Amino acid sequence: MKIGILGGTFNPVHIGHLILAEEAREKLGLDKIIFIPTALPPHKDNLNIAPAHKRLKMLKLAIRGNRHFAVSDVEIKRRGRSYTIDTLKELKRRYSRDELYFIIGSDLLKYLKEWKDLSEIIKMVKFVAATRPGYPLEQIPPYIKTLAIRAVDVSGFEVRECVKRNKSFRYLVPEAIFEHINKNKLYKGRL
Repeated sequence: MKIGILGGTFNPVHIGHLILAEEAREKLGLDKIIFIPTALPPHKDNLNIAPAHKRLKMLKLAIRGNRHFAVSDVEIKRRGRSYTIDTLKELKRRYSRDELYFIIGSDLLKYLKEWKDLSEIIKMVKFVAATRPGYPLEQIPPYIKTLAIRAVDVSGFEVRECVKRNKSFRYLVPEAIFEHINKNKLYKGRL
């Protein structure tokens, strides 16, 4: 089986994440995409990040009904800072006979040199960088396959700012997430 891995904070999950996953699945011929929310991202301050269990719940709501999408709580269960290498080692154990495709947005390319054990990561998976508006695919290392996807300029930051300022964010996230954020008053103030 060919499995795509899409990790991130998903704070919150938005349509850009889902479009990226669906286009990567289709264009790379993947059987499944696994979304993996981080417990504590290693390269971000943890201010204004919804608790991991709430982000996990939103991901499950967002992908409901898509038989090609799944969510893993592997990083949340591990607790502490989430490093890609640790997650991939666990996934290689679980999916030892499958081909793993690790998918990132082109916005993350500039941080690759800071990743823990990058040389090991590139041996474990097929590395894929997908286009993201404002982050052109330039100076791509040879171990990364590039993937042009539809330009959807949405970010979790933008969604959180809309919520905080009482502005509409309805079509930036799936309807179930819109309702969940409003019902649970997420991102209104302190989390």
